[in-house]
Amino acid sequence: MTDMFVSLGTWNWLIFGFVLMALEVLAPGIFLFWLGLAALLVGLISFAVGISWQIQLVMFAIFAAAAVPVWRRLARPKPDASASPFLNKRAEALLGREFTLEKPIIDGSGTMRIGDTVWRVAGPDTPAGTRVKVVQVDGANLTVAAA
Repeated sequence: MTDMFVSLGTWNWLIFGFVLMALEVLAPGIFLFWLGLAALLVGLISFAVGISWQIQLVMFAIFAAAAVPVWRRLARPKPDASASPFLNKRAEALLGREFTLEKPIIDGSGTMRIGDTVWRVAGPDTPAGTRVKVVQVDGANLTVAAA
């Protein structure tokens, strides 16, 4: 068994790395690319520095183990904040928009339906059917003014 490891040279690591990468192309998503990359690194380092087969195996194990967090970091989709800047901030998305009151604002408070949600609104007394603009947001309360 030891003779087999001793006979493993630099070329064998490079071939092993390319075979693993080729298998990844044939069966994507199995994580073989990163193991192939680890084998290629061991082969390239072995070319530069003459090291024993034991150290080569340890280096391969270290590179393969280090590939896991690298792969997880690169494979994780990055959230695109510009795609939905008001995600979980529905009220802030209403700021500056204009709506028509379905019910009047009486004594400075009332409600207004926006989409499928009824919002509490505050502002000057305004009859139903008036266009209003959202000027301030405080939690689930909207402050409106005549548009």
